[in-house]
Amino acid sequence: MKKLILMLAAIAIVSFSNAQKMKEADVPAAVKESFAKEHPGVTPKWSKEKNGDFEAGWKDKNGEASVTFNPSGRTIEHEMAIAVADLPKGISDYFAKNNPGAKIKEASVIIDVTGKKTYEAEVKDLDYIFDEKGSFIKTEKD
Repeated sequence: MKKLILMLAAIAIVSFSNAQKMKEADVPAAVKESFAKEHPGVTPKWSKEKNGDFEAGWKDKNGEASVTFNPSGRTIEHEMAIAVADLPKGISDYFAKNNPGAKIKEASVIIDVTGKKTYEAEVKDLDYIFDEKGSFIKTEKD
């Protein structure tokens, strides 16, 4: 349990460090309205992504979560922290073959507006992105 809490805290730090933190007053009304409809009663921390999108992050009984919106308030994706053990088996197979001894620091599942799932596994300063079956897609600089 202690490891899970530390993992979730680390995800929050990383998630918010990749974007510019901002005051709620600076978030477009359409974005705030969309968030309120999707997540009534939740008070998020807002940030602006490098590409101009807006991210609302929060912690609830299920752990760390975030949702990203475009400037007009359209939902782009939801991201939820998961335990490393909950990643698809193909991901551990990938690391065993391509990066033996790699330690996954954090894991999350990302669901876009079409329902497509991808998984993110953070190792050192890279995010490894995998499809729903655990097949490697790409890396992104954290």
